[in-house]
Amino acid sequence: MAIVRGADPADLAVARAGEETRGTARARYLRRWLPISIGVLLAVAMIVVAAAAPLLAPLSPSAQFSDAVLKGPGAVERHLLGTDEFGRDLLSRIIWGARVSLEVGLASVIFGFALGVPLGIVAGVRGGHSETLIMRCTDMLMAFPTLLLALIIVTALGGSLINEILAIGVALTPNFVRLARGLALTIREQDYILAARALGSGQLRVMARHVFPNALYALVVVATLYIATAIRTEAGLSFLGLGIPPPTPSWGNILSEGRQYIKCCPWLTTFSGLAIMLAVLAFNLVGDALRDLLDPRLRGE
Repeated sequence: MAIVRGADPADLAVARAGEETRGTARARYLRRWLPISIGVLLAVAMIVVAAAAPLLAPLSPSAQFSDAVLKGPGAVERHLLGTDEFGRDLLSRIIWGARVSLEVGLASVIFGFALGVPLGIVAGVRGGHSETLIMRCTDMLMAFPTLLLALIIVTALGGSLINEILAIGVALTPNFVRLARGLALTIREQDYILAARALGSGQLRVMARHVFPNALYALVVVATLYIATAIRTEAGLSFLGLGIPPPTPSWGNILSEGRQYIKCCPWLTTFSGLAIMLAVLAFNLVGDALRDLLDPRLRGE
């Protein structure tokens, strides 16, 4: 800031305060919103890549090239990220794998949300025997870690896209039930809920018109974070050979196929592992962004 001779000290103080305010706002943006913006862009980019996989993939993910087996990145002009043990283009397989991993991640969270949230709200609002039955069943499911429960269900049903979605969705359902119940227990004691009941609103109307809308922001934030969990779980199932059966690519089975060549051909596991890491990071940052946008306590900031 240039200092002008003869300027009023009060004006100089105001100017300095304005510069400090702009500097603080800039630092706050860089510290808080820049990572979130990067995460949102990454998530959107991955969804676009998954949706446009037939257009973006340079080659067929199942096409085999016998003259380009286990070639490194850039060793062959048409294979930007190299090839696997069958001569398949790694970039094409990762692009098509994004479709499977994101589809399972999004669909399983939607399934768990649609199943768990109504049960949790019913348990929180009605109480009594309904709450006891729902929560004891939830406690039994929560005794198993998410990956282990999904592993048991997929083993019983068999590996396929639909079965993976069902297995991961059921494994995530207890988390939504407990969160929705906790929110419902808090909301049902609010004055507007008591007023609605005094005016003759039934329990179903209270749950649909008052409890669910007021709990929605927290549920959406947690659902976004669970997308990252679902992607990790899908990758774990595919890595263990219980996910999408080959030759359909997913990030987990690409990682599994490349582990035996990790010493001589590390690119097989590196790029698929980076894809999983970026997807998990992106959706975690999207969850943070939604929390900041939807939480009324942070709206003033």
